[in-house]
Amino acid sequence: MSSRSKAVRIDRNGGPEELKIVDVEVGDPGPGEVRIRHKAVGLNFIDIYQRSGLYPFAMPLQLGMEAAGVIEAVGEGVTHLKPGDRAAYAGQPPGAYCELRVMPAKFICKLPDAISFETGAAMMLKGMTAQYLLKKTLPAEGLQAGDFILFHAAAGGVGLIACQWAKALGLRLIGTAGTDAKCQLALAHGAAHAINYSTENFAERVKEITGGQGVKVVYDSVGKDTFEGSLNCLRPFGLLAIFGNGSGPVPLFNLGLLASKGSLYITRPTLFTHMATRESTQAMADDLFAVVESGAVKISIDQRYALTDVQQAHRDLEARKTTGCTILTL
Repeated sequence: MSSRSKAVRIDRNGGPEELKIVDVEVGDPGPGEVRIRHKAVGLNFIDIYQRSGLYPFAMPLQLGMEAAGVIEAVGEGVTHLKPGDRAAYAGQPPGAYCELRVMPAKFICKLPDAISFETGAAMMLKGMTAQYLLKKTLPAEGLQAGDFILFHAAAGGVGLIACQWAKALGLRLIGTAGTDAKCQLALAHGAAHAINYSTENFAERVKEITGGQGVKVVYDSVGKDTFEGSLNCLRPFGLLAIFGNGSGPVPLFNLGLLASKGSLYITRPTLFTHMATRESTQAMADDLFAVVESGAVKISIDQRYALTDVQQAHRDLEARKTTGCTILTL
């Protein structure tokens, strides 16, 4: 049995104008798959990387990495979900920008009744990214309450979740953002300090804030523009975790730089390495659900667009006009 669904597709890499609304046929789930009818869809910077070709995929490509909705059908071997379940996911392959889809069940988690579909769609990819960064991407000496950490793009979707979660863990998060208003937003969400990198040298300010010590870890989704400054913020044995490239990929560099700056570590983690198994995906989601249900982390949905307005949504995301989380409504 197949159903019709509206979906967003690109036939070639390029700008937001390549995003087209199409009708697609959605069939029954095969072994290990489910069919899910979406109630809301999350937008993420990774969607822009895939649209532009920075992260290459075969064409045509249906975009979108996270959503929430109701399970309509389950394939053979799927035991953790059943038709009628409320569910949410961040998962591969891309394809969440649609009303209905078939996809691998291992990435999909039951959504607690206390969490709305919109919140579920907005928080899975960003929230589980914050989870693996703060809980698993740790400096050699670990993180203890009272430690300083630096988080770039602190007013973005991942950043605002990280500000709150870090505070709940007792960490002193120093956030950077590009405007004073975004700095205020980070502070309002639990950042201990906020630096406007467009008017201040963030590396110098971090040294001032930490009494010349530097931070144990820098979480950097900006990439090229912040790379050198991020290294300068680290104390000896510190870790630079580059988990995105909003300004472009980090340039080639001499590994000797890490020695001269104090035996530094550098890593390029991805969410999907951490979500390699059904068990690890569920454990991360459970941790996220618990911190959201406790009220310690509130998910800010600051922008909503209809699926048909997806081009404008991409323009605004790319132009840094958004804060917090952005969703497509259905």
